[in-house]
Amino acid sequence: MNRTDRLHALSEELRRAGPRGRTAAHLAAWLEVSTRTVKRDVSALQQAGVPVWARSGPGGGYVLDARATLAPVNLTPAQAIAVATALATQPDAPYAADGRVALEKVLDVMAPADRRRVEELGTRIWIRAEGSPPPVDPALARCLGDALATRRVVVLTYDDAAGRSTRRRVEPHLLARRGEHWYLVGWCRERRGPRWFRYDRVRAAHLTPEPVVERNAAVFGTPPQDAHPVRR
Repeated sequence: MNRTDRLHALSEELRRAGPRGRTAAHLAAWLEVSTRTVKRDVSALQQAGVPVWARSGPGGGYVLDARATLAPVNLTPAQAIAVATALATQPDAPYAADGRVALEKVLDVMAPADRRRVEELGTRIWIRAEGSPPPVDPALARCLGDALATRRVVVLTYDDAAGRSTRRRVEPHLLARRGEHWYLVGWCRERRGPRWFRYDRVRAAHLTPEPVVERNAAVFGTPPQDAHPVRR
């Protein structure tokens, strides 16, 4: 790691630590350098105007002034995973790398329980991006997303490939994008088996208070090798 990258990494680590700070020994081990190098780097940050100050005494170390840390945010797990999904869908978009860094900063300041919820929910949304999916009714997308996030049964009015309309009670397992379509993958109680429901064939959706039955993920099949979850 060159010095410029190391200085950036050092300031970001102090930003994450917040008022707890980090000792020189911790930073040296994390950056795989000597404590002397850490002290020189901290001095360089201070000379550049970064508000880093030393805290003396037991457990002392370096602290980044609270005014320079990320302000508190109130993103819900669903909002955070929406950002992650957008980034995963367009990995080569301009500023995509900066977007991923920004997302990690947001996750850093979330409550531990919310952070765990984001990570768990991220494993249930898979992306295999090819082409551009057709527009989706925002209310429908929100209902299906809420069904997955809250682990509740959703009732669908669904048109099959032949155009026949049926009513399905579905236990959501994951959301997936394959080719040019988004799918709700779940257990269909009417068909008593796993099914993939294409978003553009869902005519109506109603979220129920009924919890899903947790099932072995293997029954839903293995994702293609070129697919990946939005949170790895």
